[in-house]
Amino acid sequence: MSKFFKNMKKYYKYAIRSAKAELKSEVADSYLNWLWWIIEPFCFMIIYSFVFGVVFKNNEPYFASFVMVGLAAWDFFNRMISGSVKLIINNRDLVTKVYIPKYVLLFSKSLTYLFKMMISLGLAFGLMIFQHVPLTWHLIFIIPILFVLYVITFGIGMILMHFGVTFNDLGNLTNIVLRMIFYLSGIFYNIKTRLPGFLGYILLRVNPAAFCMNELRKVTIYGTLPSFKWLALWLVVGLGLCALGVHMIHKNENSYAKVI
Repeated sequence: MSKFFKNMKKYYKYAIRSAKAELKSEVADSYLNWLWWIIEPFCFMIIYSFVFGVVFKNNEPYFASFVMVGLAAWDFFNRMISGSVKLIINNRDLVTKVYIPKYVLLFSKSLTYLFKMMISLGLAFGLMIFQHVPLTWHLIFIIPILFVLYVITFGIGMILMHFGVTFNDLGNLTNIVLRMIFYLSGIFYNIKTRLPGFLGYILLRVNPAAFCMNELRKVTIYGTLPSFKWLALWLVVGLGLCALGVHMIHKNENSYAKVI
């Protein structure tokens, strides 16, 4: 892991510049420019709130804020996982011509996803104020929850990035799994009330997306403490995944250019 931290220190400026360039290129040809980063999550929140709040009559308190917090966490998780699979192949020109630790590519991508998640969380706070959600000191625990979410997704992303070089069907398989996780994560419903008992308990603990969403809602909407025991457990799991991903990439990174 010492090599990992040395490389991250060496290449972090490149990762930041690359992330900025990608964000600029996304909106370069758009009339609304950076406003799309606000419009997109806001529109999805309205759609889910109408369909599941009005049509299906969900009685969850502060439902719009509930959905927005869930979407912020899910979009980051989904983008990190799905975007990592073909990351090395999509950067074929860079990988084959210049040496760069492959996890730096994922780190650069993650910065763009973090930026977009911050925008979504900002919209969530705006909604909370609009809906008169009581804001408490528990908001400070957003930082450790997001850190755990980042570590988990970064670890999974590195592993998928490695296997995505040789396993061509991994992208399709990942999309299927992510679709299943989407419906089992409680983005537009409360797992505790909709799935009471053992099933709900398991979903909130073995599904990292559902777990992090639930913990974020605890500290933002419900004003309660997060589950420190499970946060610590998922942090350990995430660090283990990161260590495994770094080991796999260091062991095989010289062969990536030959394969792609």
